[in-house]
Amino acid sequence: MFKKVLIAEDLDSISQSIIHTLEELSIDDIQHVKYCDDAHIRIKKALAEKKPFDLLISDLSFKQDHRENKLINGEELIAAAKKTQPNIKTIVFSIEDKSFKIKSLFNILKIDAYVIKGRNSIKELEKAINRIYNNETGILLPEINTNTSTEKSIIEIESYDISLLKSLSKGLIINEIATEFKKSGIVPNGNSSIEKRLNKLKTYFKANNNIHLIAIAKDMGLI
Repeated sequence: MFKKVLIAEDLDSISQSIIHTLEELSIDDIQHVKYCDDAHIRIKKALAEKKPFDLLISDLSFKQDHRENKLINGEELIAAAKKTQPNIKTIVFSIEDKSFKIKSLFNILKIDAYVIKGRNSIKELEKAINRIYNNETGILLPEINTNTSTEKSIIEIESYDISLLKSLSKGLIINEIATEFKKSGIVPNGNSSIEKRLNKLKTYFKANNNIHLIAIAKDMGLI
């Protein structure tokens, strides 16, 4: 079983339940933080001491308070953690249940498991930990039927589309998006290709214009 696990969760009641579950799995070193910045600092420190964490369990949302933080949510934490320690295993433990959002985390951040918080979620989390330890990935619990037409359509949304929507949400126009994509090595990055993809997304989401498209994407948790 994993030896060293880091929990990033700002609610004490939930973190205590996770800690209890990890203790029952005989995990020796369990650490808990309430801020994403603190989690990243611990990951870097553990790596420098050559005692890295095996697993990171993180929520997505963290309540903002008086403290100023560089990393404000679980997505940013996981991205930073994987940049620091690419081989760290990751589980998202969140109430967020939007399919688009969950799939983007698997596709873009390459998380190992996503557990939706609910009545039996602690048991589901335990199951996910065991499955990851046995080298399984792409775990979504509770298991959801993905044979519906809606779920098949979700698969069509790629990381390219997420990047495009994020750029659009910054207020960038097509020329500026093309320049940004070229700098980042994202392809296709031609004006015509970007415009065609935007039109496809507007048709797919039944959006009247770019502003409406961004609103829909944000509501679905895509960006």
